Amino acid sequence: MFRHASRGKSPPGIRVAPAVGRVRQVARTLCACLFLVAAVSSAVHAQEAVEGPKVILSSVPFSLTVRGGAELSALVEVRDAGGTLLASGTVAPGEELEMRDVSVGSRDGLPLQVRIGETVHEVSAPYAPAWFSILPPLLAIALALIFKEVITALLAGIWLGALAVAGYNPLQATWRLVDEYIVPALGDTDGGHTQIVVFSLLLGGMVGLISKNGGTMGVVRAVAPLARNRRRGKIATMLAGLAIFFDDYANTLVVGNTMRPITDKLKVSREKLAYLVDSTAAPVAALVPISTWVGYEVSLIGDGLGAAAGEATGAEAAFIAGLSPYTVFIQTIPYLFYPLLALAFVFLTSAMNRDFGSMARAEARAAAGRGLHREGAMLATDTSEGFVQAKEGAPHRWWNAAIPVLTVVLVVLGGLYTSGRAAVGPEAALKDVFGAADPFATLLWGSLAGCLVAAAMSLGQKLLSVHECIDAWVGGVKAMMIAMVILTLAWSLGAVTTDVGTADYLSQLLGGNLPIVLLPAVVFVTAGAMAFATGTSWTTMAILIPLVIPLTVSLAGGTGFADGSLYGILLATTSSVLAGAIWGDHCSPISDTTVLSSTAAACDHVDHVRTQLPYAVLVGVTGLVLGSLGTSLGIPHWVALLAGVAVLAVFLRMFGTPVAEIDGEEAVGGG
Repeated sequence: MFRHASRGKSPPGIRVAPAVGRVRQVARTLCACLFLVAAVSSAVHAQEAVEGPKVILSSVPFSLTVRGGAELSALVEVRDAGGTLLASGTVAPGEELEMRDVSVGSRDGLPLQVRIGETVHEVSAPYAPAWFSILPPLLAIALALIFKEVITALLAGIWLGALAVAGYNPLQATWRLVDEYIVPALGDTDGGHTQIVVFSLLLGGMVGLISKNGGTMGVVRAVAPLARNRRRGKIATMLAGLAIFFDDYANTLVVGNTMRPITDKLKVSREKLAYLVDSTAAPVAALVPISTWVGYEVSLIGDGLGAAAGEATGAEAAFIAGLSPYTVFIQTIPYLFYPLLALAFVFLTSAMNRDFGSMARAEARAAAGRGLHREGAMLATDTSEGFVQAKEGAPHRWWNAAIPVLTVVLVVLGGLYTSGRAAVGPEAALKDVFGAADPFATLLWGSLAGCLVAAAMSLGQKLLSVHECIDAWVGGVKAMMIAMVILTLAWSLGAVTTDVGTADYLSQLLGGNLPIVLLPAVVFVTAGAMAFATGTSWTTMAILIPLVIPLTVSLAGGTGFADGSLYGILLATTSSVLAGAIWGDHCSPISDTTVLSSTAAACDHVDHVRTQLPYAVLVGVTGLVLGSLGTSLGIPHWVALLAGVAVLAVFLRMFGTPVAEIDGEEAVGGG
């Protein structure tokens, strides 16, 4: 009855008695007190809560997080349903205790009994055989490759994982697919998902502006004399990828969107452009000592070295503890065989103008004028004529595209420097500055600056009106929507693989007694499988690097590092994680960089994966045999690298098909 009241006043004709007002005030106070008590009670209870996995896999170790109370330390014991002690420890007041390597051999072991002092908590979760953890990503990958439709395939994989999380209730799994996976994946600001989506949409808007104001066609005409044929066009694309070395996301989207009109003119297939972009971006970002990857990798190496020092004794322990993580990273670069050979193969296929397999067929189709993409392909970006065509009468000036793109690059570089400098101080080395920078914020700054500059140049030269600028920007954003849906679903599937323990199961494969000379090869394959199944190289590195460095020291008996006899094995094993993670990322259709490469190249995502996969497998096997195994058996790393390049060149010469050359707009010869 009082909903019309405003600013505490009663509505006309109604008088509230003072006593009633006081009663209401007391009631509000009591409600607030009760809410506060409930909140405090919940907080205290939460401090004593036990957090476990969402799915328990048979005989696969997992962790339980126990939160201590507010007053006294407490003894913690974890027992299965039969009373067998699985783990124990002591939790301090207000602290968290992580109980690691807890495992249950059968469903009969549940629920777990967790005793914290005198209080017993029951912990249970849906139970699954260990092999189930790899089914969600395998289902998504298989459906995508078989039916050439990725959105439904990703949804199926997410739903299968959510089915286990929901206790095998199909209806609950459907609800969890949306509220527990898709929405959190899109709204993840800590992991940078939201920032990447906004960055991609802003960059799409900028591309819409520079396409409409004639800048894109201006770039095509300006570069045409330099990239007169397919070979030069592909090499120019690779060089552009090498130039934007500081971040793989920026590399992928900027290079793909900038070079696409040029490669389209030269009749380079969209599949080939996506390969050039994808196989340049992550490798160069991982290899260059100053990039957004370095700080992350160095911190993981530091964690691994700290744990490894405990596996050694005496002088060996002191040697390992004294290693600089950044120095170790620099020393692993010559052992990063897959990224190095991937860049070499990009150059070889471009310079020799040869391809094999499905990529050769795609290139022959494009060169013969039968289409830049497969008929019926679902392009990750809308490149319809209305989107890419310049406004009628607009002059084709290359700087209207070049200046906004250069603005993105410079603002991102400047942002990385200033945000990193603010984090580590003015006296820090440049490597530390870039390592401490905020890459996601700087990507947003750069893409927004590019949009503003493109709009300002369009308005300043009276090429577009305000309304036309908005329409062009919105058109560019719309063109990215399919890709953003695929990217969000890929992230959601990554969250599912975390919840069902895919990475834990795969990392368990590293257990057992391995000959130390085989360790780099086994680690490379395991890292590749993990990145392939989870779709993320960074998570793979986060799991494996702190694990394999102490494992290497343990398998060596803690000796042979200070004198240098086994130090090369340590470097090779560490680099195998980094290289294997990128390899699996390149092979996986659920990888975010793979999705972004399809987006930037305006390629059907499944077609990109299908054509790139044989190339990635060839380079990966070459790096595995000559690099990971070869260097462990005593081959110098530079010999292994040169031999790898030679093997790839010979393979391409023997099995590659020459692709029809294009001079200007005419096809020369047949493929």
